[in-house]
Amino acid sequence: MSIISCIGSGNMGFALMSAAKGADIYITDSDTEKAKSAAASLGAKVLSSNIEAVEKGDIIFLAVKPQVLQQVLAEISTAANKKLACGNAPVFISMAAGWSIAKIQGIIGAKMPVARIMPNTPALIGKGMIALSVSPEVSANSVSEIEKILNGAGIIDKVEERFMNAVTGLSGSGPAFVYLFIEALADGGVQAGLPRDKALRYAAQTVLGASAMVQETGKHPGELKDMVTSPGGTTIAGIAALEDGAFRSTVIKAVEAAWKRSIELG
Repeated sequence: MSIISCIGSGNMGFALMSAAKGADIYITDSDTEKAKSAAASLGAKVLSSNIEAVEKGDIIFLAVKPQVLQQVLAEISTAANKKLACGNAPVFISMAAGWSIAKIQGIIGAKMPVARIMPNTPALIGKGMIALSVSPEVSANSVSEIEKILNGAGIIDKVEERFMNAVTGLSGSGPAFVYLFIEALADGGVQAGLPRDKALRYAAQTVLGASAMVQETGKHPGELKDMVTSPGGTTIAGIAALEDGAFRSTVIKAVEAAWKRSIELG
């Protein structure tokens, strides 16, 4: 199996490296103590520099924020191109919102194998949604290996790169929107008289169960909604209140705002 280097040890980098347990993993981070803590949990090794990470790794995860990616790419470009000239270029995997493959190659090298992913935080518990796009320089074998590495973090879906910013707005940012909804559901339960712990438990399980119904039945969410909605009943009263608050259009606007921000970051 290829040697993996992960530049950055934040939540997402840590989640994906957790899914790759069993591989040889190297980690770097500007926060050395953070890198040491992550490495100890993963059974990985800490390296002293990003350049060393490129020199040692076959697959390089760029688990850094979009705002610092340019600096990191400029730093490691020489080391990457030395390996490219020797015929053993590593595959770079970026998860930075908004950064296109072409933009990354424009800094690190036009012929460099680059993959772009957009995971989300449920990858921390193996329930993530991960979109994957690759440059033509990434071989079929490398794509298979990337999928194998990421498989433990959740569902992997190969998409055309032109959809990546939309994916960022929907599934990349989406968990935060869902957490707000769960919190609001629980607050509603508390207002109706439930103890806080029970309200949160019921809210979270309700969202989990409803999501599973969509995935496992294959039915349209509207059809499933109608199955719960009796004439003159409690559910339609609640739906009317949501519509009074422009619930659906507000959610659409939230995804749109996140999508536009992803474009701006690029």
